[in-house]
Order: sequence, then structure tokens, then C-alpha cells
Amino acid sequence: MSPVHPDNPADRWRDIRHPPALEPQLVERARTVGTASIHEAAKRIGALPAAIKPVAASFRIAGPAFTVWGPPADNLWIHRALALARPGDVLVAYAGGFYEAGYWGEILSTAAVNARLAGLVIDACVRDGALLEEVGFPVFARGIAIQGTQKDFGALGALNRPILVGNVVVHPGDLIVGDADAVVSIPAADAARVVELALARERDEQRIMERLAAGETTLRVYGLEEERS
Repeated sequence: MSPVHPDNPADRWRDIRHPPALEPQLVERARTVGTASIHEAAKRIGALPAAIKPVAASFRIAGPAFTVWGPPADNLWIHRALALARPGDVLVAYAGGFYEAGYWGEILSTAAVNARLAGLVIDACVRDGALLEEVGFPVFARGIAIQGTQKDFGALGALNRPILVGNVVVHPGDLIVGDADAVVSIPAADAARVVELALARERDEQRIMERLAAGETTLRVYGLEEERS
């Protein structure tokens, strides 16, 4: 039997709490909104590190966060998260700040599709880039790295606890939205309000585009023209 840390018994990782689920209608509305609009509507909070991008440009995610904190170059806690996350969850993983390993690949993506998860956001790298696009499970990562990972049963980690991704604290159940531009995390309590504000913002932007197409300048549209004496 693999050694187990005394403060981390083998069965403790199974004892997690799931936050209240986000309304499915809210998640679907969030999926239609750009991350920049959500970020601006939330008063410019929640932007995860700009280095985290979709492995395939077509990937898009929206759903509640299931957070994962694991040690460097070790993906055992990600495997555990796959076993416990609910359908529709977005795995949001921190890997100890070590970026040169591939913590996720084709096998895990295939398992995640079967578990009906909504996506993965990892503050680290993954592997099997072209195959991940073929599987079609949305993965957002810092890049591609082929170095392998271990599975240390004695290493400490955590599931569904607050984690720090860049300068953003992601709580379990927070709304995660990702597109070709970025990933944002919005507190669950604010999610419905922020999504509605973001939708209104995009309607306003459409009206601005119509004015520009009619020949107005951005100076006029945004009230930036200087007064002339």
C-alpha cells in the first residue's frame, strides 16, 4: 500500500461539500457573452492570468467551478476531482506553480466527456494538444508540455476549497466563463446580475457598431471631441 500522510487519510478527499448549483438558464446565458463584457460588467474583476488560453480556438466554457489544488508535477488530485465533480462543473486547477509538466491529456479529456463535465481551466500546461481538440472537451491552459506527472498518495492537496489563480480567488461554485480571449471567474452570488449587465453592455455595443457603420467617428460616439473656442 502506498504511504499516506497522517493529515491526509486516503478517504478524506472523498468528503467534500458541493456548493448550491447555478441555475442552468444562467449558465446558458453566460455562454453567449464575451469574457471581456463579463469582466467589464463585473467592474473589472475576475480575469484569470492572460497566459491561460483555450487549447483550441473553438473551445468555450461556462459553468460552476469545482476547484482543485494539487502539488507540482502531480495530477492525482485531478483524477480525484474527475471522480467527484458534478455534470456541468468546470474543473479549475492549480498545480503548485510548476508549469513544465502536462497534467492533462487525451485520456483525462475522454473521461471528462463521459462524466459530462463542462471544461477544464488549469494554471499549468497540458499535453496531447491536437488530440484534445479531436476529443472536443474544452481545455484552457498555459500551454503544452510533454513532461510527465507522478501520483503521490502521500502528497497534500484539496478539492472544492478556495484557490488562488493569478490574483483571483476562485471559490467552489463561482461562475467560470472562457472563450478565445480569456477566462473570468465571477462570485456565484453576483453571477446573475453580472451576466445581465454584460448582455446589456453587448446590446449597447451593437448600437455603437451601427452608428460607426453609418459614418460617425469613435470620438463622436464616445463623446471625446474637444470643445472648440
